[in-house]
Amino acid sequence: MTKADKRLARMRANPRDWTISDLMVLAKRHGIDWRQPGTSHVTFSYPECVPLTVPVRRPMKPVYVTRFVALVDSIGDKNGD
Repeated sequence: MTKADKRLARMRANPRDWTISDLMVLAKRHGIDWRQPGTSHVTFSYPECVPLTVPVRRPMKPVYVTRFVALVDSIGDKNGD
């Protein structure tokens, strides 16, 4: 199990106290594109998936972490992982 997999498992278990940089690291690992056109939000996108926009401010609400984990899971389902 890699560090990214362990981080994702910890996010599933406890969606509190995560930063936007944690999401960016996992996005890079799973091939999810992200862009930050302004400074207040980051949009994560993957082909054939609904884009997810997350506010950058701290503390990050657990609902955004839960939605990001769901996005990563849907990518794994599409790729057969």
